[in-house]
Amino acid sequence: MRGKLVLIFSVRYTHFAMLNKDIADLLGNVAAAYTIKDENKFRFQIIAYQKAASSIENSSTQISNLIKENKLGTLPGVGPSIREHLKELVKKGKVRHFEWVFKGIPDSVFPLLKIPSLGPKTAYKLVKSFNLKNPVTVITDIKLIAMEGKISKLAGFGEKSEKDILQVINEYEKGKNKAKRMTLPFAFQIAENIITHMRKSKDVIRVEALGSLRRMVPTVGDIDIAASTKHPRNVINHFTNYPYVERVLEKGDVSSSILVSGGHQVDLMIQPENSFGSLLQHFTGSKSHNIHLREYALKKGLSLSEYGIKKVPDKESQIKKYDSEDKFYKDLGLAWIPPELREDTGEIEQAAKGKLPILVDLNDIKGDLHVHSNFPIEPSHDLGKSSMEEILEKGKTIGYEYIGFAEHNPSFSKHSSSEMYKIIENKRKKIEQLNSGKKYIRSFNLLEVDINTRGVLPIDDRVLNLLDFAIVSIHTSFGLNKKEMTNRILKGLFHKKVKILGHPTGRMINERDEYELDWEKILNFCYKNKIALEINSWPNRLDIDDLIIRKAVDKNVKLAINTDSHAAYQMANMKFGIALAKRGWAKKSDIINTFSYNELSEWFNS
Repeated sequence: MRGKLVLIFSVRYTHFAMLNKDIADLLGNVAAAYTIKDENKFRFQIIAYQKAASSIENSSTQISNLIKENKLGTLPGVGPSIREHLKELVKKGKVRHFEWVFKGIPDSVFPLLKIPSLGPKTAYKLVKSFNLKNPVTVITDIKLIAMEGKISKLAGFGEKSEKDILQVINEYEKGKNKAKRMTLPFAFQIAENIITHMRKSKDVIRVEALGSLRRMVPTVGDIDIAASTKHPRNVINHFTNYPYVERVLEKGDVSSSILVSGGHQVDLMIQPENSFGSLLQHFTGSKSHNIHLREYALKKGLSLSEYGIKKVPDKESQIKKYDSEDKFYKDLGLAWIPPELREDTGEIEQAAKGKLPILVDLNDIKGDLHVHSNFPIEPSHDLGKSSMEEILEKGKTIGYEYIGFAEHNPSFSKHSSSEMYKIIENKRKKIEQLNSGKKYIRSFNLLEVDINTRGVLPIDDRVLNLLDFAIVSIHTSFGLNKKEMTNRILKGLFHKKVKILGHPTGRMINERDEYELDWEKILNFCYKNKIALEINSWPNRLDIDDLIIRKAVDKNVKLAINTDSHAAYQMANMKFGIALAKRGWAKKSDIINTFSYNELSEWFNS
C-alpha cells in the first residue's frame, strides 16, 4: 500500500508542498483522465479543469497562500468545486474526488502526456495494449516498442503513426518539446522573422501572430500564425520554404506546421480575407475568454466560430463572416477588446458597457529610467557596455525626452563611504555636462541600489543626496519568507530619495521563481509615499506580472516601465514592458515615464 501511495504522489500529486506548476499539471491530468473516461459525457469538466490549470500556471501568487489568506476566489477561471478540491489538496495532500477520476487509469499514462502530439486517448491505448505499468520507464518502453515495429500493428495506427511517435519521443528526449515555454521576447523574434518572410509572398494579404504570443503572455509555447490569401497552396509552400525550417511536420490545404531552428514549433492557419477577422478573434483569446464570450453570445442567440457568427437555433441561418475583429465584436454589442486583455478578467463586461480603458502605448513613453552605462562606477554588480553618449543618441533616435542613468551602486565591500561619494560626485558632474551640451534630451543622475537582507541601503545619506532619485532592488538572498522579504523591502523603500522599486518580485523566467510578498502592504506604502513600481522589460525578467499591475492600477499606485538595459540596443525591449502594462489594464496616466521631463522632475521632488 505504501508503494502505491508513493507512486500516486510522484505521478499525480508530485509532492506535498506543491507549487503552482505542480497543481496546474495535476489539474491537466484530471482533464486528461476525464477525456479517457468519456470525452462527450465529461465535456464541461474537461473545459473547467483545463481553464483552471491555465489560470493557476499563470498566477503570480502561490495557491497555498491564496488559500491561507482566504483569497482563492479572486483567481479567475477556478470555479467553486475546483476551489474546494484545491483546499482539500493543500490540507490533506490528496483529493478524494481525484482518486475516483483516476481510478482504472494506469499511472504510466501521465508521463506520456508530456510528449508532443500524444494525447490522452493515444497514451492510454498504448499503455493498455502493451501492459505498461511503470511510469518511470514508460517513455523508454514505448520508444523500444516503436523501434521493434509493434505499434504499427495496432488497430488505428500504422507505419506513419509509429514513425511519428518515435520521432516526437526522440525530440522530447533532446529537449525539443512543446511543453518547454519560451520567453516572450524570444518567441516574438522567431515570429517576427517568419512574419517578415511571409510578407515577401505576393499571395499573402495579411499575416498576424495568434494565441498567447498575440496576447503578449510572458512565456509562449508553440507559435501560431494566421495568414489571409486567395491562394492557400502558394502561401503554404512559401511557409514551408522558410530558410530556417528544420522539419515540416504537416502540410495541408489550409494549415501547416514546421519545426524551426532550435526545435520550436510554428503553426500556420489560412483563411480568406473576408473571414480573417473571425479567425483572429477565435485563436487569440485565452480559453477562459473564449468560453465566456461564447456563453455571452449564446444568451443573444448567437454561435461563434473561427468562420464568423451564426444565429441559433435557426438551422437556415448563414454564417456572417468578418474581415476585421472590430466588426466581429461590434455585432456582439461589444467594443473591440485589445488582445492583451483577453484573459476573462472582466474585459467582456467592461466592453459591453463601453468602459474599457485606453491603454498605455509605446508612443506614450517619454524616456527610460533604468539604463546602465559603462561609466566607471565600480559597481556591486555588472557594468553597462555602452557610453552615456551612445545611450543618449539611441534615446534621441527613439524620440525620448530623457534617460535615467541607473548604474548599480559602487561595491560596498570595496569602497569606503568617502570613495563612494567621490565616484557619485564625478558621475553627477558628468550628467551636468551632458545636460548642458545636449538640449534635445536630458539625463537623470540615478543609481540602482541594493537592499541588503536587513533592509538597509549600502550607501549613506551624503551619497544618496547627490542623486536625482534612487531605484532600489533585491539582488541577493532570495530565500526569505514572505514576511521577512516584505519587511526587507519596506525598510529599503523608506528613504526620501527612493522613488522606484526595481524588478519587484525578483523572478528570472525559467531560472528562478518570484519571492512572495505581502502586496497589500507594499502597495499601500507605495501609494502613501509616492513610490512607483517598476515594470521591468528585461527579456527573462518581465517583472511584474499583469495581476500585480492590475492591483497597482486599482490602488492608484504609479508604475515605471523600464528596460534595465546594459547596452544601448537593448532599449528596444521597451515594447515588452508596454505589453505587460497593457495586460495589467494600465493607462498612460498610470505610468510616470509618460510624463514630460518637467512633470517627472516635479513628481520626484513632491
